Amino acid sequence: MNQDNSISGKASSGWLGVLVFVVGLYLACTLIANIASLRIVIFAGFSIDAGTLIYPLTFTLRDLIHKVGGTKTARATIFTGAGVNVLMVVYFWWVSTAPADLEVGPQTEWSTVLGPQWRIVTASIIAMLIAELIDTYVYQKWVSRFKYKYQWGRVLSSNAISSPIDSLVFSFIAFYGLIPISVVWSIFASMVGIKLISSLVSLPAIYLIRPKLEWTLEGQS
Repeated sequence: MNQDNSISGKASSGWLGVLVFVVGLYLACTLIANIASLRIVIFAGFSIDAGTLIYPLTFTLRDLIHKVGGTKTARATIFTGAGVNVLMVVYFWWVSTAPADLEVGPQTEWSTVLGPQWRIVTASIIAMLIAELIDTYVYQKWVSRFKYKYQWGRVLSSNAISSPIDSLVFSFIAFYGLIPISVVWSIFASMVGIKLISSLVSLPAIYLIRPKLEWTLEGQS
């Protein structure tokens, strides 16, 4: 009996450790992407915000969270990610407006580099929340239909729908009315292309982690 409990405990510990790791990586990527989005760069001939280069990983990471922890855990992680990013923006704003220690210097570089551009960051958070929830919905529909078969389809179908929605919401909230509409559509197109390519590259990662059920069965066997 004690041996069975020990095996079950190890399985539960292993499952929880994997979940914590993936959730932590997801939250880190959302923060890094939103900070990087404050800078517009030229990549492959396109003008894009730098966050676009890392943000697509969050969709695959969210799929892994869904696979390991289930729908409720995935949704909770999405809302936590949005909350953490809001906290980051508010705290960065406070730091940029707080009186500087003039013995060190005016430290204007902080506000110049990290003082949040509210419209861009707000657009990023809103787009993330909408797109990730849609990604979760599509992913769950695929799992309900095919169970454990065609796991690659979970990632491909959910990302193929959520990535364009994310790019559309972000592009228009962040830039509509500030730059020509043709440029807004160009930014949208480049973001969709990069995100879909990233989804294809990261797609095999869905096979690297077992679902919670397999950890549970391992503990019971």
